[in-house]
Amino acid sequence: MEPTEYNRRAWDEIHRRRADAMAGQLGIPPAIRERLPDVKGKHVLHLQCATGESTAELADLGALVTGVDISVEATAVARERVPNALFLEADVHHLPLQLERGRFDLVYTGGGIFHWLHDLDVWAHGIASALKPGGMLLAYDDHPVSACVDQASHWREDYFDESPIVDVGWRHFDLPGEPAQEQKYERFWRLGQIVTAVAGTGLAIRSLEEFSTIYETYWREKDPRVPGQFVLIAAKPS
Repeated sequence: MEPTEYNRRAWDEIHRRRADAMAGQLGIPPAIRERLPDVKGKHVLHLQCATGESTAELADLGALVTGVDISVEATAVARERVPNALFLEADVHHLPLQLERGRFDLVYTGGGIFHWLHDLDVWAHGIASALKPGGMLLAYDDHPVSACVDQASHWREDYFDESPIVDVGWRHFDLPGEPAQEQKYERFWRLGQIVTAVAGTGLAIRSLEEFSTIYETYWREKDPRVPGQFVLIAAKPS
């Protein structure tokens, strides 16, 4: 199977249990909300929307939201949560053609997204095709450096290691019920690779901010001197 199919099965296995275990932690962080443009009446594409917590907040702000995720089970939960949004099951590397017609004012994605991607260039070109002229990408995630440093601030991982990460189970929350069984495929992206992929589509980088933390609660203690998250904003030329 392709890595995406393994990951689809892994997400289908834990979708609702994850949503329950992380209730109250999966919405839009305050620092991200501050950086959102006015979305009232705007068309917003939420990629890797999972069970729709952030999608719901975008809809509450008045956005006309389309959510995309590979997991049928996750989008089923999202539809229950946000009945006034549209949800599609799709691989974000290969967006449905109807989404690549340049009609979105904002592409929003964030919170544990990049390590699931296996081709940044294809992903970024799909986003550029989805945005209308003048439209914006807002993407945020854990800073790649934070994955290389342990809780004692010791450097443990190779920042330049591009090997696939094959694993079973979940570390950022306690999964209730039976242990996870499905294998998942992740990979590590450096910050420069992410920015270069976005810029390579012709999108103009507007800002790249780095934070100690953007979360009010966080799943592990960390040294505040180590970058915890980053926020990338880019725009499609008018």
